[in-house]
This record gives sequence, structure tokens and C-alpha cells, in this order.
Amino acid sequence: MEEITIKDEYIKLGQALKLAGLVGSGVEAKILIQDGLVTVNGEVDTRRGRKLVPGDVFCLDGNEVKVTAL
Repeated sequence: MEEITIKDEYIKLGQALKLAGLVGSGVEAKILIQDGLVTVNGEVDTRRGRKLVPGDVFCLDGNEVKVTAL
């Protein structure tokens, strides 16, 4: 499982996908999220602005990424 480290209290789902290198742009992230292809903690979430906090795990195409804090 990959990890991304954030310095703030949270990161939005679309930004997290970009930071993890799973998408190339915010537009791509928006489309994938709206199409229900991204899960957060095992459940589909269609909100690009979903706030992820340390400990959350998101997944796209079998790539699981855990959010960690600095």
C-alpha cells in the first residue's frame, strides 16, 4: 500500500488522487470520482471535495493509498 503525507488537517479527495500520481489533472480526478470509480475506506464516494484525514485509505483501479500526517 502506498502512502501520501499531508501537512494540513485534511486533503480533498481530488487533490489526494493527484498527489498520489493516480491522475494527471483535477478534471480527470473529477470524472473518475463522479463515475464512482474511487473508494474511500472501502466505500464508493462521489464527492471530489471529500475531506480525507490521516488514517483514511482511498483506492482507484486496485491502487490503495493511505493518508498519513507529517
